[in-house]
Amino acid sequence: MPDGAVENVSDTAFWVAHYRAMENERPDALFRDPLAARLAGEHGKKIADSIPLSRVTAWTLAIRTFIIDGFIKKALEEGVDTVVNLGAGLDTRPYRMELPSSLLWIEADYPKMIAYKEERLANERPCCRLERVKIDLGDNVARRNLFDAVDARAKKLLGLTEGVIAYLSNEQVAALAADLHSLNHICYWIAEYFSPDVIKFRERTGVQKQLQNAPFKFRPGNWFGFFAQHGWHAREARYLSEEGKRLHRPINLPLWMKIFGMVRATFASKARREHFRRFSAYVLFVPGPPGECRTNPVQSLAAEF
Repeated sequence: MPDGAVENVSDTAFWVAHYRAMENERPDALFRDPLAARLAGEHGKKIADSIPLSRVTAWTLAIRTFIIDGFIKKALEEGVDTVVNLGAGLDTRPYRMELPSSLLWIEADYPKMIAYKEERLANERPCCRLERVKIDLGDNVARRNLFDAVDARAKKLLGLTEGVIAYLSNEQVAALAADLHSLNHICYWIAEYFSPDVIKFRERTGVQKQLQNAPFKFRPGNWFGFFAQHGWHAREARYLSEEGKRLHRPINLPLWMKIFGMVRATFASKARREHFRRFSAYVLFVPGPPGECRTNPVQSLAAEF
């Protein structure tokens, strides 16, 4: 693979692991991931160095990881006994989190990614029962077979798609949502939310150009309405900006962007300022009847986009 180049979506896993390694080195780290640097390698660093606004991405990855860790802990407290991590990439939660030894954690990803990870972590021992599945999740038959097999072993199942659905088309996300919803033991699904302004931001700053081989494809008109139509409702949405403020970890913007943001906020309406505040989030979804639109933390805002 060319150094610093993102040739496909799988390469973004090295990019993400690099930022987890950066967080691990901070004295005030929100989490510890001692294996991230080994997995990211020099390739992850070179990708990060080649993409604009690296400090913003570092902040985003730290906050999102912290949020997801919290959702997982909450789900485990509520009896989840099986986690299926779809598009797991170079995630190391089975090694770095305090998890029940009885927990079944299944990682699913492309064969090359699984093989690389197994080679790099061959001498490490996970905290729980970890299994890996080599699969192209775009293969509908293979994906449904995997889901059926996992569902048959679970009592309470959590689905995790960290940084995955943005790279899928609307049709692919709809199929994934329907397949997960059809499972008898599915209780939760953790997935990302981002407003249309995230894509505009990526385009304006040149990030999208650097990631042209891994573009964002998922663009529903009404994000939460889309999931509701497929039977998924937001139990909790945790916004990155709000979480950063709560953790005393504000977004690390360049000075010119801070000035521009302050000027823009001065003249923006209250609704618009609220929209900017809810730029991106991670969401704990729960299943319900398809097509039912419940009140949720961002339903009213989502309808305005």
